[in-house]
Amino acid sequence: MISPSIQEPFSRIPVIRTVFLLSCVGILFASSYGLSDAQEWTRFRGPNGTGLSDAKTIPTAWSEGDYNWKVKLPGVGHCQPVLFGNKIFLMSGDGEGASRLLLCLRTEDGDTVWTKSFTAEKHDKHGLNSYASSTPVVDAEKVYVAVVTPESQRLLAFSHDGEEKWQRELGPFISRHGCGASPILFEDKLVFPSEQHGEGKSFLIALDKNSGKPVWRAERRTESVSYSTPCVFTDSDGRTQLIFNSLAHGISSIDPRTGESNWQAAVFDKRTCSSPVLAGDLVFGTCGSGGGGNFLVAVRTGGKGEVSETHLAYKIKRASPYVPTPVVKGERVYLWGDKGIVSCVVASTGKVVWRERVGGSYFGSPICVEDRLYCISDRGEVVVVRAADEFKILAKNELGEGSHNTPAVAGGRMYLRTFSHLISIGGTKPATGETDVK
Repeated sequence: MISPSIQEPFSRIPVIRTVFLLSCVGILFASSYGLSDAQEWTRFRGPNGTGLSDAKTIPTAWSEGDYNWKVKLPGVGHCQPVLFGNKIFLMSGDGEGASRLLLCLRTEDGDTVWTKSFTAEKHDKHGLNSYASSTPVVDAEKVYVAVVTPESQRLLAFSHDGEEKWQRELGPFISRHGCGASPILFEDKLVFPSEQHGEGKSFLIALDKNSGKPVWRAERRTESVSYSTPCVFTDSDGRTQLIFNSLAHGISSIDPRTGESNWQAAVFDKRTCSSPVLAGDLVFGTCGSGGGGNFLVAVRTGGKGEVSETHLAYKIKRASPYVPTPVVKGERVYLWGDKGIVSCVVASTGKVVWRERVGGSYFGSPICVEDRLYCISDRGEVVVVRAADEFKILAKNELGEGSHNTPAVAGGRMYLRTFSHLISIGGTKPATGETDVK
């Protein structure tokens, strides 16, 4: 499975996750929400889920001697670490599913500041999923988490010191493979998608982030679980929308203040594991299955009601990812396929600039730091590829253990989660020079 944002495949997948915007749009979004350099990775895949960072101190190639630190984590989880100031927050679950853990670590040395435990019974999930695949979201006052079992969906808020502020029960969650979607923050609201399977009752919900009281709830059709984490889109007229992906509704736009539907494009015929990404007025999403048939779509934003007939810009079937979320950098979209095929595509037209095999199998999503793509294979190899019109593998870095995770970058450091460890690299340590892997 992938890291935080998870997936639901039959023969292969689970976790996942998401992302978006032109690089400059991602930076503008971060600044508009008051994020300083130390607070750029507060949700799954960073600012608005773009997976973009302009950090100058992240190495391309490294060895274990270059680590700032490497710490053992209790249990297993595929959620991505999120950061605020000098604190790291992440979820973990024990192997039997009897408890879930919210961990707070120090960025300086990886030492544990505090741990919160949540009782949860063992339940069925995909073998590649974990009991802690939903990524927390954090702001200046609190960290917010989802603890999900078939019987219960709980959203909880804690202070940065570990004091519980509130919790809200949302009811059962029906899925054959477990949970993986992550909450996000919009203004004073905590937004969470609950797209379920079979007899489940799907919905989107926004809670007041200070009290946990419901602000709105939007009922949804139920077809198949979605592991997609939403993002925020602002159109040319300044109207803000929440963008969601799911099989039941395709790519859809929701009013973030009321929960009312603006438009939807029913463009998927399989479940969604990746998250939406933005490039100008285009939204990208993928769907697929463990058996294949994956494809990516680009949908123009705007309109009213069902817009799939008029707003589908293009579709890419060959080598499209199922679990990993694409990255948009400038005028290019980078697709990192589950089976190790990476593509560079012109965002506006879908024209393929290059498509090359890097090897490996992936459940984590790529991120882009300056002009380099980083993605962790399921055996724990961090492959670094140049984000440019000329394909080049820059490095392959071994972590020594498998991973279904997505890297996080904050405060000039990169955080890499394996099945049982968290690693910090970059920052004050000198970066290793660019290499060229043939």
